[in-house]
Amino acid sequence: MTEPRTPSSPTAGRETSGQPAAAPANSAEHPWPVRSVSIKVAQWIDRLGSIWVEGQITQINLRPGTRTAFLVLRDPSADMSLSVTCDPDLIRKSPIPLQEGSRVVVYGKLSFFTGRGTISLRVLEIRPVGIGELLARIERLKALLDAEGLFDPRLKRPIPFLPGTVGLITGRASAAERDVLSVARNRWPAVRFEIRNTAVQGPTAVSQMLTALAELDRHPDVEVIVLARGGGSVEDLLPFSDEALCRAIVAATTPIVSAIGHEPDNPLSDFVADLRAATPTDAAKRIVPDAAAELACIRELRERTAAALRGWVDRETEALAQLRSRPVLADPLREIDRRQEEIERLRTATHRCAEHFVRTEATATRHLREKLTAVGPAATLARGYAVVQRVTGREREVVRSIEDAPAGSQLRIRVADGAVTAAALGTQALGAKNTDTGRN
Repeated sequence: MTEPRTPSSPTAGRETSGQPAAAPANSAEHPWPVRSVSIKVAQWIDRLGSIWVEGQITQINLRPGTRTAFLVLRDPSADMSLSVTCDPDLIRKSPIPLQEGSRVVVYGKLSFFTGRGTISLRVLEIRPVGIGELLARIERLKALLDAEGLFDPRLKRPIPFLPGTVGLITGRASAAERDVLSVARNRWPAVRFEIRNTAVQGPTAVSQMLTALAELDRHPDVEVIVLARGGGSVEDLLPFSDEALCRAIVAATTPIVSAIGHEPDNPLSDFVADLRAATPTDAAKRIVPDAAAELACIRELRERTAAALRGWVDRETEALAQLRSRPVLADPLREIDRRQEEIERLRTATHRCAEHFVRTEATATRHLREKLTAVGPAATLARGYAVVQRVTGREREVVRSIEDAPAGSQLRIRVADGAVTAAALGTQALGAKNTDTGRN
């Protein structure tokens, strides 16, 4: 049977010089048979040639007397695996014993079995990845993550003082789980945990921890997540230096505490986590406060507060007593009485000053009056003097000169006890002898 061809295809039956005819068009009316698909897939895979592949051995099937060993090679950072076949001597004669969980680099060629529709990698060389190479890869990844700023302290989220619920990712029934739970509950009995038991080493550890981390990060009650594992070899702690796990820790919205191994162990999760704990026990101490210590602190604060309050009351009482002991408060009317006495004294002094001033002024006035009286007209008249006035109708003019009273003028002469009416008979100037101007 030949493969179906589609006449309507623009390339059907067309050949170029030295080139085979193009593949026939495929459609629902002209489907390809399974054999054609399988053959084409096998051809495409065969073109890939021999390749180097790195992975982690998750299964070894080495049966005595067989000429082929079967392995499963898994990607440590993804849930993907590949079937591998090889000569059993490659496993037996490996310089480093190969077992499940070993990291290896293999060289081989992919084959597609058309009968079963499966792909297998036929391996010709297996190279175990040594500790030195693993450490070098971790250092390269560490430098890369650091260059991207994932270790920046500004990205670290604060750990809540008293989380309501703690997420815990650890191995099932592990010492790390017991340490975290016992220490945390001894310190704060009311603490709650959301526990996710996962593999913490081996080929499935990273994928399981990524799933648990995503689940706890979405949990509405979880306020902090703890990654906990006991000590182990470099190979055992490799999952906690996986790039996918490190980036997931940075991308999480919940604060994460890394408590992996012992004090000298420093997987990359310690650098990207929000808090690094030396051990799982240290993590429990740092995420949950000690109830006994907090109660003691509260008692101390209460005592200090009470002492401060008593001291304040004592100081204020003393200040009040000092204020009350002052004379103005001890006898409030005393100052009023003193002021009243001062007012009376000032009033008396004012009266005395006023009376003295009045007497002084009265004496001065009397003296002036006496002086005026002594030099006044009445006193002068009393001593024998007289005031002569010339009467002209109703007008009266004082005669100051003989020229003011010519002969025949009507005169009014005022003396001390009355006035005399007279007429001028004549005038006489001082110093003249028997001169009478009034006579003819």
